[in-house]
Amino acid sequence: VDRGEFIVQLEMPKDISIEASNALVKKAEDWFKTKPEVTSVITMVGLTSDNTQSTQGTPYLAELNVKLVPAKERKDDTKYYISKLKQPLTEYLVDAKVQLFSVSLTGQASKAAVEYVISGSNTDSVMLFAEQALEAMRSIPGTLQQSLSVENGMPEMAVSIDRDKMSALGLTLDNVGLTMQLYFQGNSTLKYTEGNYEYAMNIRADKAYRQQAEDVQNLTFVNNKGESVRLAQFATVALGTGPNKLERYKRNSAVTIRTQVIGVPSGTVSDQFLEKIASLNMPKGVRVEPTGDVQSMADSMSVLTGALLLSLLLIYLTMVLLYNNWVDPFVVMFSIPLSVIGAFLALALTNTAMSIYGMLGLVMLIGLVAKNAILLVDFANDALKEGKTIDEALIQAVKIRTRPILMTALSTIIGMLPVALSTGSGAELRNGLAWVIIGGMAVSTLLTLVVVPVVYKIMHGKTTRKMQAQTEIERMMYE
Repeated sequence: VDRGEFIVQLEMPKDISIEASNALVKKAEDWFKTKPEVTSVITMVGLTSDNTQSTQGTPYLAELNVKLVPAKERKDDTKYYISKLKQPLTEYLVDAKVQLFSVSLTGQASKAAVEYVISGSNTDSVMLFAEQALEAMRSIPGTLQQSLSVENGMPEMAVSIDRDKMSALGLTLDNVGLTMQLYFQGNSTLKYTEGNYEYAMNIRADKAYRQQAEDVQNLTFVNNKGESVRLAQFATVALGTGPNKLERYKRNSAVTIRTQVIGVPSGTVSDQFLEKIASLNMPKGVRVEPTGDVQSMADSMSVLTGALLLSLLLIYLTMVLLYNNWVDPFVVMFSIPLSVIGAFLALALTNTAMSIYGMLGLVMLIGLVAKNAILLVDFANDALKEGKTIDEALIQAVKIRTRPILMTALSTIIGMLPVALSTGSGAELRNGLAWVIIGGMAVSTLLTLVVVPVVYKIMHGKTTRKMQAQTEIERMMYE
């Protein structure tokens, strides 16, 4: 959906200050303001829409929400526009990792057209296979901004506690953990009230005492005897790097691999990705499962396919009750596959991908197409009851019913043309539904006038001859 806005997420060096981060983001703002397609830029520094739960802020992250002029005033849609901006913006902001995302229908960043979760019990195996899967994703044509949700390289201090020494010194793991949390993260449960106002408070160690590795080693605890114990006496502190965050999926370590898609359907990219990772040596216990839009689309398609089959069954059974036989409903139902052919042909000719709205259009199309076939079958049945031959009945039915059938089809097609040709915001969703109905009605209307009479004659040939013979016998008996 082209909402005319996109989101830019910047990831700067981990040790950057909030002031330097703000200056770099200001540089990006000025760059966007020189673009004639941009109307406004809204910026968040130290925070993104992905980590809004952070209470302390993250100086090395920033996000810009960029709004564009209406679609009629620019040449490219939002996806193509941001794909053209990615390279020059990356070269302009050499100190930052740049990612651009279009805004989805819900107003959130549309980060991935294709998204898979790689999970397993062993974190190292998951990360190793995720790197291999990322390379496989990058080799697929039409993908861009391929990324992993968890990345290494985050500076950290690893504290390894010797529990035997800790117990011998009269400390517990709860005591050590709570003290370290208070010292470095703080305690924000306290409130200060003055007059009618309440202020949040966070109590923690001063910044000067929590910057170096020695500050961590010299952290002091009080044991159950009232004695002071330094952290270095029962633990080792080492500098290192680790993942920027930890993810869990079904209680296992997990990494999400994402990619944007341009110029090709996301379903095609998903199939190619699964083929490529099937050829990789997947570690034991590692699983790959679809998520995000891919999973939602698969679930929705499954539900709509079930609804489509159920509608076919209910239509057939309803006509069996009305016609009081099994043959005429089958003749009517034979027109439905013709409409499906026309629907997919229209999608192919207009280069429109099948979507949930397209599936809804197929469900609507079934009722519209069946109605045209019912007109022919009903008139042919009435003509047979009047004593006409099957050929005369069918010829008369086609001659008389062609006009109302064409009027119904043309009115539906003309009514859907504005929807199919619309280019406004969200038009991509409605276009698929309209082209399905237009293509299905056009092809089925033309073929129904030929195929349905043929099938009717095949199915009613023996029955008609028996009825005519019986009618002739009755006429001779009366004479």
